[in-house]
Amino acid sequence: MGNLNLKLVYRFLGVTAILNGLFMWLALPVSIYYDETAKLGILNAGIITITLGALLYFFNKPDNNNIHKKEGYLIVTLGWLTLSFTGMLPYLLTETIPSVTNAFFETISGYSTTGSSILTDIESMPKGILFWRSATHWIGGMGIIVLTIAILPLLGIGGMQLFMAEAPGPSADKLHPRITDTAKRLWLIYVLLTAVEFLLLKVAGMTWFDAINHAMATVSTGGFSTKNASVAHWNDTPLIQYIIIFFMFIAGTNFVLTYFALKGKVRKVIQSEEFKYYLFGIIGISAIVAVMIIFFQDPNLQTTIEHPKVWGEVESAIRHSLFSVISVVTTTGFVTADFTMWSFFVTAIFFSLFFLGGSAGSTSGGVKIVRHIIMLKNSFLEFKKSLHPNAIIPVRYDGKAVNQTIIFNVLSFFILYMLIFIIGTVVLALLGLDIKSALGACASSLGNIGPAIGSVSPVDNFNHLSAGAKWFCSFLMLIGRLELFTVLILLTPFFWRKN
Repeated sequence: MGNLNLKLVYRFLGVTAILNGLFMWLALPVSIYYDETAKLGILNAGIITITLGALLYFFNKPDNNNIHKKEGYLIVTLGWLTLSFTGMLPYLLTETIPSVTNAFFETISGYSTTGSSILTDIESMPKGILFWRSATHWIGGMGIIVLTIAILPLLGIGGMQLFMAEAPGPSADKLHPRITDTAKRLWLIYVLLTAVEFLLLKVAGMTWFDAINHAMATVSTGGFSTKNASVAHWNDTPLIQYIIIFFMFIAGTNFVLTYFALKGKVRKVIQSEEFKYYLFGIIGISAIVAVMIIFFQDPNLQTTIEHPKVWGEVESAIRHSLFSVISVVTTTGFVTADFTMWSFFVTAIFFSLFFLGGSAGSTSGGVKIVRHIIMLKNSFLEFKKSLHPNAIIPVRYDGKAVNQTIIFNVLSFFILYMLIFIIGTVVLALLGLDIKSALGACASSLGNIGPAIGSVSPVDNFNHLSAGAKWFCSFLMLIGRLELFTVLILLTPFFWRKN
């Protein structure tokens, strides 16, 4: 174990479990309100989780409270596993998902904000359990690690190492010099966006229960819905879908830019290179998909999940294409239509979007747009360097020269991402999936997207996968959510060596 401060790690996991248990009890009032038998299971799940957390916290008093990089990586990865293994207790104790494999899959899909599900009839589930299911998204969205950083000063622990390991993207922009203040501001924005979307969805016609669940799932870019047909359930209420489109877009934007926008510093948002690519990329791709739907759609195909539409309607085509593109780019995974039924060309477009991802510093999964920008710029510079081998030409991003270390990090991330994707696809094929489904399930799990192609398309779910395939997809969700290195570094022998 080397010189790891394991008592500090266990203590932090204790805090994580206690917070998770308290979050479970938020589902209690919902279950009581609907007078469900599930309330006892939810209550007991919270008690067990909090007790476990208290034991870990009080029986591990470290000699010092210094978190080094090793402890940071270990705490983040084990923290997510602690969340997932305790978070499946409400499913198991209420017997709504009696299988450990299925319960773990559903839980890690929630915390990783992937949104893939094994449930075949969502609407028959108890309301309290559906609320907890959406809450796992909401907790995982910003990361309970960041939440805990906000209270770390109370424990006498500094949290910068944790934030660097948890924050999505190649760099962690700070809103404020003090990391705890950063965490508080991020959570304030997060709560504010959730509350505003909840109110707007309620006014637009959703029940309060559907509104709060979809607000939590949207802001976290998660994608769990309370309806079997996902957001296609409201295909006759375009306003609801436009509200969700707007908030998916905001959730996929760097939260630092959202903070600046709320402070009135709009110029900083407009000047952001990543934001420009993100905005115009979504508009451009949505326009191509809309044109394909209007002019090249096979009239014999059923284009939506429950309510087939007349796709000659321009507004309907634009809305469904925009919704689907934003849903995949931001890795939210909500569905208003089955994009795999919009011709092979459109399916290929959506499959390529699986590898895009939202903005760095957002709750989105995937590779992230900033990495693509830096990678492409570096590739074009290589052409210039071939002509001018002695010239020193730096890669520039947002007008500043990018450190060579970051470029190497981005390139190694992308190579590793694609390598895992190839190996993952082969593994899933060996575990019984056809090649199209294996490609879709692997890309979806690694990118934390949700709906994919093949037998895991937007109208299907992951229930038919073998137990081995479900556990493997769960692993892909975890490493995808924590940006590969955070988890994979724990599997290297040099991590465990003494310095």
